[in-house]
Amino acid sequence: MDIHFIAIGGAVMHNLAIALHKKGYRISGSDDEIFEPSCSRLDAHGILPEKQGWDPDRIHAGLDAVILGMHARKTNPELKRAQELGIRIYSFPEYLYEQSKNKKRVVIGGSHGKTTITAMVMHVLRDQNKDFDYMVGSQIEGFDTQVKLTKEAPYIILEGDEYLSSPIDPRPKFHLYNPHMVLLSGIAWDHMNVFRSFESYKKQFRNFLKIATGGGKVFYYDGDPVLGDVVDKSHWSLMKIPYNEHPHSIESGRFVLKTKYGSVPITVIGRHNMQNIQGALLICRDLGINDQHFYDSIQTFKGAARRQQLLANGNNRAVYLDFAHAPSKVKATVNAFKETYRDQKLVTCLELHTDSSLNMEYIPQYKGTLDEADQAMVYYNPAIVKRKRLPPLSPDEIKEQFGKEDLVVYNDSSQLENDLRSLDDNACVLLIMTSGNFSGIDLNNLAQEVVGG
Repeated sequence: MDIHFIAIGGAVMHNLAIALHKKGYRISGSDDEIFEPSCSRLDAHGILPEKQGWDPDRIHAGLDAVILGMHARKTNPELKRAQELGIRIYSFPEYLYEQSKNKKRVVIGGSHGKTTITAMVMHVLRDQNKDFDYMVGSQIEGFDTQVKLTKEAPYIILEGDEYLSSPIDPRPKFHLYNPHMVLLSGIAWDHMNVFRSFESYKKQFRNFLKIATGGGKVFYYDGDPVLGDVVDKSHWSLMKIPYNEHPHSIESGRFVLKTKYGSVPITVIGRHNMQNIQGALLICRDLGINDQHFYDSIQTFKGAARRQQLLANGNNRAVYLDFAHAPSKVKATVNAFKETYRDQKLVTCLELHTDSSLNMEYIPQYKGTLDEADQAMVYYNPAIVKRKRLPPLSPDEIKEQFGKEDLVVYNDSSQLENDLRSLDDNACVLLIMTSGNFSGIDLNNLAQEVVGG
């Protein structure tokens, strides 16, 4: 098979390209910019494009398929040539389905927690020596790639994202997987730039459950009334199984699972992760893992990249990085850290970076999300706002919408960095939350300076 990737440098796109290369497919690709780690990883497998940019001459009648990444535009010259030649064009979720038609497909979705639950399931299955394929949206410790595709594995674990599939396919990605088993962790309005109302956003989950109807099974978090309503109104033939938090306690600042086998210490924190663990337990149980083996394996789960990731620790200080950026994720993460580090000052620093988070129509959703922080900071880059063609924002407007009296809002990354370096409390935990990079701040170096390393 000869496959060409348009926008090969994307996080999942380059992983899919590597997975197919390992499977023996001939892979070519293109992109206008390829950043690390995509660049080095493609190069290591011999499939890095020789030059950056788009070239319609790369598209020829000998190609079996073109896989189109979200980063490309509808007017992409390579896409136009492929359409002219009548070559089959796939989005990456479409092609993942093509590769897994003969497997049992497990899709883990929801507005928050889906990456972590997927990672938990993958960790346990690998630790229990089970053979499986997968696609996950973040790098997971112990896994070389974010995508694995084989002929032999009997099932595939798929993180189900509700964002659009490609520039020419507006269907949410998780609509294309046709799952046998589903887990939904919750519904909280996200991707406002695409789904302009909460009702429109909820509709994507209702439609998703229609696809799973017909002997399918859905595990769902029972503490979310919006999700509960969507599941209740789904087709009668869908097997609906609710779950809640796994029983737990906090002992010496560490979360401990309460099980019939005794106490099981774990490394992740927060009530939302107790929900995630219970969901992962049900998925693994359904895939043939007994509970005792699950608990044996989950103890060594350290989380996905940029999910409660410890950057530095020392001198009674710790710095963590988390991918939280949507309101529900921010609130859950802040509350988890406050619950765990009760005796230390919690300093939070949130970057508003996405289309939704920089839109004043959406920012009111953040009200109350930082209330549990002892000291809270928010950063945004006015240049990003302008580049996204959104109305300008002022720090005062943002502060008012968050509703936290002592919140400090920055639009100068240098000033923010200086203030973080000079935190005046001896004992504190700094929680950095972003899906971006704070306009180029070296977060690892900053973390070392904060703890005095």
